[in-house]
Amino acid sequence: MRGRLVSLLLGALLALPLPALAGGIYKCAGSDGVDSYVSKRLPGARCKLVGSYRAGRAPKPRALPQPVIARSDVAQPVIAEAAAAAPVTVAKRTSISAPAAPRVVRGQVYSFVDAEGVRNYTSVRPAGLPAASVRTIRYSYIEKCYACGALPGLNFRTLRLNTIAYQDEIRAAAREHGVDEAVVRAIIHAESAFNPRALSRVGAQGLMQLMPATASRFGVSNAFDAAQNIRGGVRYLAWLLKRFNGNLTLAAAGYNAGEGAVDKYGGVPPYRETQRYVQRVGLLAERYRGVLNPVASPLHGGLSAR
Repeated sequence: MRGRLVSLLLGALLALPLPALAGGIYKCAGSDGVDSYVSKRLPGARCKLVGSYRAGRAPKPRALPQPVIARSDVAQPVIAEAAAAAPVTVAKRTSISAPAAPRVVRGQVYSFVDAEGVRNYTSVRPAGLPAASVRTIRYSYIEKCYACGALPGLNFRTLRLNTIAYQDEIRAAAREHGVDEAVVRAIIHAESAFNPRALSRVGAQGLMQLMPATASRFGVSNAFDAAQNIRGGVRYLAWLLKRFNGNLTLAAAGYNAGEGAVDKYGGVPPYRETQRYVQRVGLLAERYRGVLNPVASPLHGGLSAR
């Protein structure tokens, strides 16, 4: 299980923003029996190519065997530890069984820079190093966004809302960019359920599940930093609302599937996940609006929710 978690994280780390380059990822078996993952073959080691990438694209590693240590010859940005989010519980009815929650795998790895200046990632705390030189990286791997799956039994009409987490950050970003705070909370809830360490299989990161390219585009250098993630995500959301003339339905569809897909189909794309996401964001926005500002008027393009 530990090796599987490291494999997941290795793929996620490769999805982080990298300089424009091309090359491969090699699994090298050392004489000490330790397997290393590096960006070039190690002299005297048996190395096998396990992944490759091209400029402008994140690497796509092949299925990896159980790793021990992941290394990179280019120092990667360290993922800052974010404060744990306030838990969001699900309202349960006594007449039905507990709903199936989205699958989440949580874990941690340790990061350190060796004598050669190479940053290493390992699932076991390295021995013989000063504590200050080792960074613990915690993450939560999710298959897809919180509101994207079928989730039978999970009722978004009774799901408990979270009006407490990140109040200052959300309020400030919403005011700065002219976006309804209720909509911001609806997007965060739909994307990560307020988990600042959420990491999806496609590389979306943090509270508002920003893809690396989107994060860079809107000035986010560390998507796992809650304040940065919220500022960048709200800025992106404001951009979408402006692009679609304040139509929240199309903005939500663009947030999930990309604005290009909305243009292509002239509306909400016919993707089951996107249509489900749009409906649930609409319902969450209506519910958050009723709690945060019960006398507020609905936004343009109010979403229908079922």
